[in-house]
Amino acid sequence: MTTDPNRLDGQSILLTGASGGIGQAIATRLVALGAHPVLHYGRNRAAAEALRARLGQGTLVQADLSDPDGATQLWTRAQEARGRLHALVNNAGLRAVARITDPLDTWQQAWEADLRVNLLAPADLVRCAIPHFAAHGGGRIVSIASRAAQRGYTADHMPYGASKAGLINLMKSVARNHGAEGITALSIAPGFVRTEMAEDFIRSHGKAAAVGDIPIAEMVEPEELAQLVAFALLPSQRSLNGATLDMNGGSYLR
Repeated sequence: MTTDPNRLDGQSILLTGASGGIGQAIATRLVALGAHPVLHYGRNRAAAEALRARLGQGTLVQADLSDPDGATQLWTRAQEARGRLHALVNNAGLRAVARITDPLDTWQQAWEADLRVNLLAPADLVRCAIPHFAAHGGGRIVSIASRAAQRGYTADHMPYGASKAGLINLMKSVARNHGAEGITALSIAPGFVRTEMAEDFIRSHGKAAAVGDIPIAEMVEPEELAQLVAFALLPSQRSLNGATLDMNGGSYLR
């Protein structure tokens, strides 16, 4: 493995939600810096296989993060496939609709779904990662949170914002309690990212509706976010431990 602090050569990095638009961009950047990505997917194996073919490398691992056992199974499968894991990127996410006018069971199901995938699954992965990293000289955890965690979210998606806020707090707790073991943990909080979901929104509502409260009038590009993820994983960036890195074009300032 290289000693270049600005490279990721030889590192095996577990990336959740790799088959989506953001995940694909992150995986591409990791490979460019010499890492071997462990590509998690939930249901879309075809997309994951296409990504691995395009990258020319990568280990595919399937797991259902909506299952209470899914995250632990994912870590076990990834470790069995690669042995030493050097980093974890919590990228997989869910955004359920929860209207206060919904029946109670519908409301609760939406909350439980978002919390399971956006917070509880990362927590279970962290539970697996910390002892593994501590036993092997350290490791990195980068979690993709959201601007919604910082400023609140829309009336119909409150579980999403709340779950992402919990994710940020989880990273801070890991950073404070395990930094001395060589474990660096941090969050990245992007605003509206230009994914297929965003493009669908623009087609339905127009670009102005999507970027109206963003001073630079542009969404975050997946490649921008991927570059920041890779930067946060570099051995040269130890002091980012505990940080929350905002990436929202100035639409939320603190």
